[in-house]
Amino acid sequence: HSRLHGSSSYRVPWLVDEESCDVLRAFTQLKHQLMPYLYAKAHEATETGVPLMRAMLIEHPHDPACAPLDRQYQLGESLLVAPVFTENGEVDFYLPEGKWTHLLSGDKKQGGRWHRETHGFLSLPLYAAPNSVIAWGAETEKPDYDYASGTVLRVFELDDGASAAFTVVGLDGNVAARGTVSRQGGQYTAQVTEGALRDWGLDVDGQRSPVLAEGASLNWNA
Repeated sequence: HSRLHGSSSYRVPWLVDEESCDVLRAFTQLKHQLMPYLYAKAHEATETGVPLMRAMLIEHPHDPACAPLDRQYQLGESLLVAPVFTENGEVDFYLPEGKWTHLLSGDKKQGGRWHRETHGFLSLPLYAAPNSVIAWGAETEKPDYDYASGTVLRVFELDDGASAAFTVVGLDGNVAARGTVSRQGGQYTAQVTEGALRDWGLDVDGQRSPVLAEGASLNWNA
């Protein structure tokens, strides 16, 4: 949920400066592309009661380092967010075990330890969890669109021999597509087991598979 707050004043970025407009535009477009993932997690919250914005301890109950963390959170099970609270852009955050991938830059960091980064207004620590698949939308200009069309399944540090699930929920609240992505060596196999995706493909470390117009499975050597 995004709002520009202002009860006694008119607060819009173009009254500040051009940079403010650039920042709002960039993160609004990012949110629009994340909508297939975000909407599915919101739908999941209504069915299970597990919130979209989660304390670290919920996703990592066996990691004692996560218990006191109150300046970062999980956005669903696949994304970790560490907001920047300092004026100079410096932020300390903790990554649980595994290799995590920065969603915007593609940089990778080893988990099980603390990290320190410095960010400008167009970035922040936003990391995709290992062994996760995030449904990435095709639309940047609006939040309500067909999430099952033009979808790219972004795969992050999937272990050899492992698989990860994905779900895409339509605007009507029904499951539009559900399936898994698995890995055997350098081959990645996506199976749509319920519903359908159209004009879809895979992304592994920035490498994109050919677009599959139709069909319930995709095999690709990354």
